[in-house]
Amino acid sequence: MCVAEDGVIKRNLARKFKIKTVFNQDDPRCMEEVVTRRIKHSMENPKGAFGVLPNVIFADGGITQIRAVKKAAAKYELDIPVFGMVKDDKHRTKSLIDEKGEDILAGAGLDQPVKEGRHTNILNFITNLQDEVHRIAIGYNKKLRESNMTKSKLDEVQGIGEKKREELLKRFGSIEGIKKADISEIASIKGINEELARKIKEKLDEN
Repeated sequence: MCVAEDGVIKRNLARKFKIKTVFNQDDPRCMEEVVTRRIKHSMENPKGAFGVLPNVIFADGGITQIRAVKKAAAKYELDIPVFGMVKDDKHRTKSLIDEKGEDILAGAGLDQPVKEGRHTNILNFITNLQDEVHRIAIGYNKKLRESNMTKSKLDEVQGIGEKKREELLKRFGSIEGIKKADISEIASIKGINEELARKIKEKLDEN
């Protein structure tokens, strides 16, 4: 989730959610859960880390995703405008639609059509927001993959427990960092001798 205020992306307000109630690949239900949790935090603590309620929500998807977000808002009797980001063949937003599927940038659903200059500005803003979402998501997924790989590999090394694994990650930052370190550097970690450091290197270097 990314947040913007007055057209400026606020990186400190970005949040990553682990889905808790959906156990299969169901994008709308996942979106409903996330937005429900987001609204709940702001309702209960408007001065907290999530900040105030949003004035508008842009959903990555079409009518189904819009309705999922509106369903989440309706649980708190809120009527927050929700628009879906319609993608072109290069996966870039080309327009915004409302719940009826009408293109709001073409004037549908508005008192008057959006002027050409504003149309460009809005799409540029949405593109920046999209880029930020993708940047965070890609980084987060990479971190999760590295974490899972690190756990599975290091857990196979006899003598490496949770505490030593945490110390290794703290020192070297990631599994790639550990792989690049030499044996003496790994052996400098408290509780890891040269023999154990050699076993770690051998395990991480396996294909």
